[in-house]
Amino acid sequence: MKVITRENGNNITPDFTAGEVFLIDKPRRWSSFKVIHEVRKYCGTRKVGHAGTLDPMATGLLIICTGKKTKSITEFQDLGKTYTGVITLGKRTPSMDAETEVTEEKDYSHVTPEMIEEVRKTFMGETEQIPPMYSAVNYGGKKLYKFARAGREVKREPRKIVVTEFEITEISLPEIRFRIGCSKGTYIRVIADDFGSKLGCGAYLTELRRTKIGDYDVEDAFSPAGFIEMMKAKGAVDSQTR
Repeated sequence: MKVITRENGNNITPDFTAGEVFLIDKPRRWSSFKVIHEVRKYCGTRKVGHAGTLDPMATGLLIICTGKKTKSITEFQDLGKTYTGVITLGKRTPSMDAETEVTEEKDYSHVTPEMIEEVRKTFMGETEQIPPMYSAVNYGGKKLYKFARAGREVKREPRKIVVTEFEITEISLPEIRFRIGCSKGTYIRVIADDFGSKLGCGAYLTELRRTKIGDYDVEDAFSPAGFIEMMKAKGAVDSQTR
């Protein structure tokens, strides 16, 4: 399938209404919806969607589909994902990442590289994972994060996930850097939280970057500003200023 990337973008005359696929590198603190909102202004169609949400504190690859190519979103969503990131030991947050404040602290001085390696192995292969309360999973027609922000917790059913790769790339306590390959629907911040629980000290996800979706690589992606600059060079106008 033809995909518009930083390398070939200047040589393509896109037809977003008919349908195009392009890659965006989502900035930290942007929601996935904000990315769609910004690039849609230059696509000439409101039929724009992404193939897999990234949390606001995460960065990395989003596959954007427009027009008739939005029918391919499920196909892209089913592809495996690769992430890099940082787990910080000794602290926990309600959201399991840096989006919410630290609410619990524990000593991590007992943790050794050997313990980290043993815990890492427990995540490999097919396991079950309970979606976090701070997530966009629907419960009774309402997003879970809305219950979480109201201070309510509801019962969530575990889901099967598959971890195909989990490498610890650096240990500099309290930080553990990693690379992980996994199936769709895997919450890396839940893995971080579980990692800390198994080590007996708590942990949360302080950095996350999605580097690949299937064979599509973030190195080939536009920044939102880069995409807009390319479109302006092609004569596109912000639809909100027309």
